[in-house]
Amino acid sequence: MQALPFKLDGRVAIVTGGGRGIGAAIVTRLAQAGATVVIANRTPDVAEALARELVADGRVASCVPFDRLDRGSLRAMVDDIAAQYGRLDIVVHNAGGCPWSSLEELDEAKLDQTLALNLNASIWLAQAAIPHMRANKFGRILVTSSVSARVAMGGGAHYSAAKAGANAFIRGAAFELARDGITVNGVEAGFIEKPGRGTMSAPENKAKLERFIPMGHMGSADDIACAMLYLASVEAGYVTGQTIVVDGGSTLPETGFAVERQWGV
Repeated sequence: MQALPFKLDGRVAIVTGGGRGIGAAIVTRLAQAGATVVIANRTPDVAEALARELVADGRVASCVPFDRLDRGSLRAMVDDIAAQYGRLDIVVHNAGGCPWSSLEELDEAKLDQTLALNLNASIWLAQAAIPHMRANKFGRILVTSSVSARVAMGGGAHYSAAKAGANAFIRGAAFELARDGITVNGVEAGFIEKPGRGTMSAPENKAKLERFIPMGHMGSADDIACAMLYLASVEAGYVTGQTIVVDGGSTLPETGFAVERQWGV
């Protein structure tokens, strides 16, 4: 990866869902910028493998389980990490996803699971981090959101609602915490390539999607990670309550027809 100017030496960061994909890219960027990074992940083996790789490269990284989303468990995780390292500066809630379902077939379990992971956990993690960040007079609370918060996809109305809620939470929390030196921001991811994972990775589906993205290709996990690195930095200290859309322009055209007419794809 190309070196970026943003330095995080001495900072301690937590990244949820940091074992693979976008999360792993965020962990890597923060660690390469000098932060001590704790990977909170539901599958420990992939997180531990990433941590070992970073440590071998001279970075500082460790892992904790991320298998409970209730307020008490998340607070205990945050407090334990802050106590272990003596501070906490950056929290990135990247873990997300949902069980896809049409609105007509959506049940309470799927809705509760989606809200707990994508929205509620953002709130509880931020709440737990506030006293530690306030003590430092510095804090970065970041959320991996999605363009699904503003556009629709069949089978994901509940996911869109959760991400839109996360965006609204970002604005409200940023307002409350602005005088404490704590910023709250997010990145709205568009179609991001996840090789070997999901139906979008199939070559025929990927090709269909890329026809309707103005830049002509899906994004990489590192595209999201670089935006997160900026938002975590001192240089982004006057940015709060915002979400950066990283989608290759996919939310720009009114319809896919506009892309076809522009480029003849």
